[in-house]
Amino acid sequence: MADTIPKHIAIIMDGNGRWAKERGLPRTAGHREGIKRVKEIIKACGELGVEVVTFFAFSSENWNRSKNEIKMLMSFLGHFLKEEIKSLDKNNVRLRVIGRGDPIPKQLQNKLREAEAKTQENSGLTVVLALNYGSRQEIIDAAKSFAGDVVKGAVKIDSLDEKGFSHYLYTKGLPDPDLLIRTSGQLRVSNFLLWQLSYAEFYFPKKYWPDFSKVDLRDAIDEFTKREWRFGKVDVH
Repeated sequence: MADTIPKHIAIIMDGNGRWAKERGLPRTAGHREGIKRVKEIIKACGELGVEVVTFFAFSSENWNRSKNEIKMLMSFLGHFLKEEIKSLDKNNVRLRVIGRGDPIPKQLQNKLREAEAKTQENSGLTVVLALNYGSRQEIIDAAKSFAGDVVKGAVKIDSLDEKGFSHYLYTKGLPDPDLLIRTSGQLRVSNFLLWQLSYAEFYFPKKYWPDFSKVDLRDAIDEFTKREWRFGKVDVH
């Protein structure tokens, strides 16, 4: 079973707002329920032997939402860190955050850094939160970092290859995702891990994120195990 479990699962948690709207509830209710699913899926990934799970928690485009919703999302994240970081640490889970810092509130940035530092030596499941994240900006930042090293003479421009470039990405040191899950039936990746998802399998359940359970995660993994990776090669059977 371990050989068929994806090492890295990336998740776009879509549908919180629509879930709430269909029930006549405020959007906050959808986000609150969505956080419960994050906790459930983290636990399930640990039990299944997944090495890394990445949640697209807040995109760089999400700043276009209303100020009240943004404030609420940041508050929920701060509460999550306060309530869950001890549990994550106790269960040998390592937390990592990817994305740009500003304009995330400084107090929350400090909490995120503290949570990363507290869990950095843990050797179990790695939980990655993509916050203020956009894949195009990540690639631009990586290109700038590489160019800076060229100017300093640390590397030669002709030395750059795919593996080397990956070291300049926010996800440095992490395996690329094997499986992408996007809930709510939307069939797009929305500027998420564009470089890293090159060979990932995609799974698009129609359920909204607040309804996505550990049973649905197992269904996604079962579907993953049925697919054959070829990496551009031809089946010669």
